[in-house]
Amino acid sequence: MKTFAALYRALDSSTSNRAKLDAMQAYLRAAAPEDAAWAVYFLAGGKPRQLVPTRTLRELTREVADLPEWLFDECYHAVGDLAETISLLLPDTDAAVERSLAVWMSDELLPLRGQPPDIIRERLLRQWRELAPDERLPYLKLMTGSLRVGVSKLQVTQALAAVADVDAKEVAQRLMGYTQISARPSAADYAALISPLATGGLLRDARGGQPYPFFLAHPFNAPLAHFDALLGAPNDWQIEWKWDGIRAQLVRRDDGVWIWTRGEELATERFPELEAMGQSLPAGTVLDGEILVWIASGSANQVTANKDTANNEVAHNGATMLDATSALNAADRSLAGDAALAVLEGVQPFAALQKRISRKTLGPKILREQPVVMMAYDVLEADGIDVRNESQQRRRERLEALVAAHPHPALHLSPLVRGDDWIALARTREAARRMGTEGFMLKRRDATYGVGRTKAEGLWWKWKIDPLSVDAALIYAQRGHGRRATLYSDYTFAVWSGPPDDAGRTLVPFAKAYSGLTDDEMRQVDGIVRKTIRESFGPVRSVEPTMVFELGFEGIARSPRHKSGIAVRFPRILRWRTDKPVAEADTLDTLLTLLPEANT
Repeated sequence: MKTFAALYRALDSSTSNRAKLDAMQAYLRAAAPEDAAWAVYFLAGGKPRQLVPTRTLRELTREVADLPEWLFDECYHAVGDLAETISLLLPDTDAAVERSLAVWMSDELLPLRGQPPDIIRERLLRQWRELAPDERLPYLKLMTGSLRVGVSKLQVTQALAAVADVDAKEVAQRLMGYTQISARPSAADYAALISPLATGGLLRDARGGQPYPFFLAHPFNAPLAHFDALLGAPNDWQIEWKWDGIRAQLVRRDDGVWIWTRGEELATERFPELEAMGQSLPAGTVLDGEILVWIASGSANQVTANKDTANNEVAHNGATMLDATSALNAADRSLAGDAALAVLEGVQPFAALQKRISRKTLGPKILREQPVVMMAYDVLEADGIDVRNESQQRRRERLEALVAAHPHPALHLSPLVRGDDWIALARTREAARRMGTEGFMLKRRDATYGVGRTKAEGLWWKWKIDPLSVDAALIYAQRGHGRRATLYSDYTFAVWSGPPDDAGRTLVPFAKAYSGLTDDEMRQVDGIVRKTIRESFGPVRSVEPTMVFELGFEGIARSPRHKSGIAVRFPRILRWRTDKPVAEADTLDTLLTLLPEANT
């Protein structure tokens, strides 16, 4: 642990990318393989399942440090990080025992999970006595899953590539699946990462059917008038809807099927219908796509007919969608293609998918009511051959042929969108939200499939629709963490329950946000919060509503779990409405009009 603690300090204290790369390379070259295996796991973003309940850590620290709860809370809010707070409060010890990182993980930390409280208490007290002072912080960071030292997975990949003298793209491929939550990296795993032998892009080792590194898109927010100059003609691009689901790869190799999410979590057991669908595909197939809840309208026979027709139409002719004012108008439906719309209209909002992913077990009812499909938009491996270096257009042709040859209710072909020019496409894009999508994906037809967010091999853009927004009042505030630990930077926002002429109306909370303000604005808001505090609820402060902010969010859905009956996705502050009094903040009715069903 001593050498890993030294690496942690070196990374945490530096802002130089070069210095961080040098520090990682020096550690990896000197460390025992089993220690290097765990170091790579954590630095690349790996987090084991919770080892010890946070409440246990807090209570035991208070006991050891002989602190009342209120004083521990004050220390925590001043420091802003639980692991660092505990490391500072633990008493000094002269009984330190040297253990390697791998031994700490295998013999000390991992065995804590699931133990009775008295056993956890006994072992933690012993471990804390045996930790050297400079080892406490990284030890606690590993335990709490908060090891953040300003190192990206790309930098870890570059460090490994330098140590192994292997191309960074090859290392990125080998790292796929390395940090999944159930992984227990070993010396053999690390040896595979730095092996000089090329894998040819296919990894079939003990970790199962590994996926490929995901190719990520760049945001595109240029004014429409500049599209022709920046992008050229629409015909140079493959244009698709940007789905609001879970990005995933389906890997079909040998006799197995694996479902991997973009976060490199193996999720096969969470989606049994997709595993069954994968078995219908030829071995040596890897698809890239989106997991969505899809509920057909009409009878099963009609749905099958619509889907088959839509797949055929989209595969061979494309689908021209209508603009926002007529896309769902029955009279104009023939212009968009009934079959393509039938596929699109089955897509359910992300909230429906959340019902699936939030369940510990999947019973027949949830599988029946929230069935999922894979909306496939790329093929990365065909007949066991890595086809990522083929053009986007050629890969699309492969995908269309595959879907046509192996039809399955849980496999959909992501429809293409056509338009004579960017202005027409911009009108079509306005219908995205009611279609259950986030806008468009623009993929150059000659692009290969890259690694991560790069422009070297090809180019993908995400042309998202503008966020939904409302004006809301700030009613609760809480101090932040890290460099924001001394500022009230985490806020709860509310809208009015009724119109201005409703004498009994109240402010109803509906969203929390902590991003979008400049440092200077945050300091100003902090000053106002401190002057207008009404009550305290632990770390939360109720404040006199005096400030209005425009909040943006990607989606909105009904939610019985929230007081407002509404849940919004990815809320953030767009601007501080210093020009608007609190009485003019929006109402709950305004939020309700933004619900998808309100516009159908």
